[in-house]
Amino acid sequence: MKVIVDFCVIPLGVELSLSPYIAECQRILDDAGLQHKLHAYGTNIEGEWDTVMEAIKRCHNRIHEMGAPRISTTLKLGTRTDREESIASKVHSVQQQLAQANG
Repeated sequence: MKVIVDFCVIPLGVELSLSPYIAECQRILDDAGLQHKLHAYGTNIEGEWDTVMEAIKRCHNRIHEMGAPRISTTLKLGTRTDREESIASKVHSVQQQLAQANG
């Protein structure tokens, strides 16, 4: 099953800058061959359910290896059975609505 996830991982008990941990997760997502898009407070990921969940697990394991004693993660998940959907198609749909309203 395909899934689109909004993934926000927050290492706790580490320095203030979280960018090294986030960058490591981005590498893991790349290595897993997943489509993903970083945004200011998380990452959108799309792919097969098991592949996405395994990559998220790998992110947690790696962040702990990097020294974070605790991690708080927020996930929002979306699946559809009526048609294929992607991060790009969801954004495009809203952009079309905006263009029609302004047009």
